[in-house]
Amino acid sequence: MITGSIVALVTPMNSDGSIDWDSLGALVEWHIEMGTSGVVPVGTTGESATINVKEHCQIIKYVVDVANKRLPIIAGTGANATLEAIELTNAAKESGADACLLVTPYYNKPTQEGLYLHHKAIAAAVDLPQILYNVPSRTACDMLPETVARCAEIEQVIAIKEATGNIQRTRDILELCGTKIVVYSGDDETFVDLILAGAKGSISVTANVAPKRLSEVCAAALDGNKALANSLNEQLLPLHRDLFVESSPIPVKWALGEMGKIKMGIRLPLTELASEYHEKLRQALRSAEI
Repeated sequence: MITGSIVALVTPMNSDGSIDWDSLGALVEWHIEMGTSGVVPVGTTGESATINVKEHCQIIKYVVDVANKRLPIIAGTGANATLEAIELTNAAKESGADACLLVTPYYNKPTQEGLYLHHKAIAAAVDLPQILYNVPSRTACDMLPETVARCAEIEQVIAIKEATGNIQRTRDILELCGTKIVVYSGDDETFVDLILAGAKGSISVTANVAPKRLSEVCAAALDGNKALANSLNEQLLPLHRDLFVESSPIPVKWALGEMGKIKMGIRLPLTELASEYHEKLRQALRSAEI
């Protein structure tokens, strides 16, 4: 079981939108050095919606190869078509990923039965540990706790990234599922409370820019030390908020560019961070002592 701070990794790009492989490799090395517990390439933060299938598979393999088993790699393989999700998940398995992260199918708004059958079909096709990902604010699809419990009966389903920010939702999932799966936070503003309520870590956007501090906060929360976790997290509160002043990953890619970690490349229809937010985000980085 993976516990602690898991980064939802950005995909660095050059000014022309091509993948910046050198910066991607450097980010993986930095996260290993900073104590990050796991890496999720090509999730929402990794611009899975703006890259093609070939690039998607290439990025997964590149990150797996760079990491070289020094930390777990959870490949983002979600899609709104089950056959495409199977294709991506199979590529992740062939590349040596440790698990996959499957966002609920977006836009087409499947039923709860459709969600269950989606994950069942992927599990039947590819023997790779699955982490469910529920983020209804972006997908217009909410996987209910009862459906999570059904999916937990599928052998390959090991966890869920719960990004509603609803603490009671996590308690409901844990009550229904017991030890069959674990819960990870997918909401940076509430991740401490979620871990204290029983989650095993955070799959985080903020971890892109503050990996060491996120690891420290997660460790304190996992130890049940609420006071220390909240104290360590206090400096990060402006980042948790301001990394979403525009649609993610726009702000976090700008922040990493400001830090000199990546170039300012991003693909349409995403755009560079509007200048009116630059100083606000700089202040948040200063608050976190970055």
